Amino acid sequence: MSTQNVALGAHYLHVATAIFQSQKALAEKAMAQVGAEELHWHPDPESNSIAILIKHLAGNMLSRWSDFLTTDGEKPGRNRDGEFIDEGASHEALMALWENGWNRLFVALGSLSEEDLQKTVTIRGRPLTVLEAINRQISHYGYHVGQIVYIARHLAAQRPGGDAWQSLSRPKKR
Repeated sequence: MSTQNVALGAHYLHVATAIFQSQKALAEKAMAQVGAEELHWHPDPESNSIAILIKHLAGNMLSRWSDFLTTDGEKPGRNRDGEFIDEGASHEALMALWENGWNRLFVALGSLSEEDLQKTVTIRGRPLTVLEAINRQISHYGYHVGQIVYIARHLAAQRPGGDAWQSLSRPKKR
């Protein structure tokens, strides 16, 4: 890699880390506005609750980011289907799972060098560059963080008065 590419690679890793941190913070701000019981609410039997999304995101992070450069991102011991079953875990248990997943991601991401971005990793047997794999996860986590925010916002709107929601961005008409 040229010197310019190495600098660009370092910048990319910094930006990717910042995006993941922002996604985590956004979801946490939304979840902070939801009661422990509400984490398990879902609009219909086929939809996810926040609790299920926490389990799925954490399961994905633990699988994808463990031994990131050396093993397939879909670990044999992962029970992906089980991530979509809400077993009524406590708020504390869900938050511990959440933190464990994000910690695994940030440790793995922090260990990468600019030169690693062009290496090949596999996810479900599909070869991807490290850069592509990171982008894939940014997109995937952003999708589910958006679902968490949407559910939390919906629940806040259902409360008496319907204005219990504290905006996570610039409020409308301001």
